[in-house]
Amino acid sequence: MSSKEITSKPELVIEAGRSEEQYWKDLWRYRELFYFLAWRDILVRYKQTVIGMLWALIRPFLTMIVFSVIFGNLAKLPSEGTAPYPILVFAALLPWQFFSSSLSECSNSLINNANLISKVYFPRLIVPASSVIVSFVDFLVSGIILLGLMAWYDFVPNWRILLLPLFIGIAFTASLGVGLWLAALNVEYRDFRYIVPFIVQFGLYISPVGFSSSVVPEQWRLLYYLNPMVGVIDGFRWAILGGESKLYWAGFTLSLGLVALLLVSGIWYFRKMERTFADVI
Repeated sequence: MSSKEITSKPELVIEAGRSEEQYWKDLWRYRELFYFLAWRDILVRYKQTVIGMLWALIRPFLTMIVFSVIFGNLAKLPSEGTAPYPILVFAALLPWQFFSSSLSECSNSLINNANLISKVYFPRLIVPASSVIVSFVDFLVSGIILLGLMAWYDFVPNWRILLLPLFIGIAFTASLGVGLWLAALNVEYRDFRYIVPFIVQFGLYISPVGFSSSVVPEQWRLLYYLNPMVGVIDGFRWAILGGESKLYWAGFTLSLGLVALLLVSGIWYFRKMERTFADVI
């Protein structure tokens, strides 16, 4: 081999602290691992299931029926404008199922990939982020039910539906922010594997999934929006239902700020704990 060929090869430089400085560049450098983990988890979720991705349709559909009967028919709670009650419920179920599924997947993501984390260097942020993508696939599949409901009730959304991707992005941010906290905490404190299902169940009850947030008394509404998913759900309904559906802007702004805080603090805490994952896990 000639000296020219030797000098033309790129050099691998190993120095202290370089991985910290290059962390965010490494996220892009290891993007293929991100794709691989997300695709692997999608395949594992539906492997050897009889009806495959139909599970992503059955669960929210049955939940929508139960909530519509209890809150719409029995409790006689109002919808928003002229929107049919099942569409009101499902417009909230879409972001809620995405959020709750992301929490469950993220909280166990590092534990489930313990062998990979303890042996190979890569930005650990890739692991919980790929788990959110798996839940997002379920979200997209569940959207088929919403289209079916709109066709069944002959409901046509207005121009606001064009802003739905914005609220999907907010839901994604909320899911990743909380998911990073739970993923890091679950490595350090394994009790969180039992706490997360409780958080998901309790969150369903205190979020306006089966009813409109407009039924909350005016003096409590701003306090109610301290639950960031209230703003996310209201945003989805505002975009999907259109018409007389309104956003409580003071509360929505508060929820949006909390979502941003959850993401920033989640990344900070995850990065702080990341250096100990390989030893603790």
